[in-house]
Amino acid sequence: MSNLPLYRDPWAKLDAWRKSPVFQKTTVLRNMFPGFGIAVVAFTAYVIADNVYSSSHKKVEEHH
Repeated sequence: MSNLPLYRDPWAKLDAWRKSPVFQKTTVLRNMFPGFGIAVVAFTAYVIADNVYSSSHKKVEEHH
């Protein structure tokens, strides 16, 4: 007898693509929104710069 398991899967070679790292859930979720991290950093920098600019150029409100 050969040293192969008695009940081996005949479709294992055809299903091997499912175990590829490209199709793992973490990889799919990370690549679902490309550029999202850069956009978050850019938007945060914009909000901080806008707050700094607005606080340095406050207009004095005139009461009528």
